[in-house]
Amino acid sequence: MTVDLSAPLVVYALALVPAVLWGFSPILSKRGMASGGAALQAALVVVAVDSLLYVLALAFVQNGPPFADLSTEALGIFLLAGVVGTALGRLSTFAGVDRVGASVNSAGISARPLFATVLAVAWLGEQVSLFTVSGVVVLVVGLAVLALARGGDLAGWEPWELLFPVAAAALFGVGNVLRRYGLQLTATTPLEAVALNELAALAVLGGYALARNRRDVLRAPARSYAFFAGSGVVTAVALLSLFTALQHPEGRVVIVDPLTASAPLFTSVFSYFLLKDLERVTRGVVAGAALIVVGAALVTVA
Repeated sequence: MTVDLSAPLVVYALALVPAVLWGFSPILSKRGMASGGAALQAALVVVAVDSLLYVLALAFVQNGPPFADLSTEALGIFLLAGVVGTALGRLSTFAGVDRVGASVNSAGISARPLFATVLAVAWLGEQVSLFTVSGVVVLVVGLAVLALARGGDLAGWEPWELLFPVAAAALFGVGNVLRRYGLQLTATTPLEAVALNELAALAVLGGYALARNRRDVLRAPARSYAFFAGSGVVTAVALLSLFTALQHPEGRVVIVDPLTASAPLFTSVFSYFLLKDLERVTRGVVAGAALIVVGAALVTVA
């Protein structure tokens, strides 16, 4: 029996690269936090490092100044995607962790593929099969199970505060739809697009840190910056792979986003082997992982 795939293998490969790498980057971030780092510091270091790498890469591959040949429309789309899909999404994530806790916040953000799929169908006119819809639902449930598997204190917050992680999920979904839209509508390369995305995010996150007088982001132990910088290098490769997947003619959001969102599955695997002193794997983790694998498999079937 043969199985028809929803897209070429290269699209799945490009979508799974960020899933694996973003599955590993929390390991570095966790070590950074354990070394005395903080969430906003991590976000700023990561976006500063990957922005620098992208600018250097553009200077190497282009003869003239970066972005000089891009239209105003292209600049606007990818700067907006960076503000919405990276900066505001991460700020909502920080607020969610503070309000409802890390595990509950992660469960709320797990709804991202649902938002991305609905937006892609409504705005971009993408087609989805019954298998894809079923896969997205199963994958989201698996992510939620995985996020809640370690338990945590569910008291001490109001139901309305769940709006923070849900808002983050929606913002991340909007970001990927904007990226796909811009990459298909304009002649922008994935490298140019991802550089604009991260530079916009750096400006917003940096402005937020200044507005809140968060000088602590510059006073953390030196070891924490090393871990976060490593996460920035990993993120740079992951984002470029994501943008390349979205640029592919068959790189539909309804396929790319759910597969990319399976990163927590890989985080659990890496945590088991690399963070035994800081993390533990429960039965819930195994159950969530199994659902993610099933959901991802359904997404790939036409």
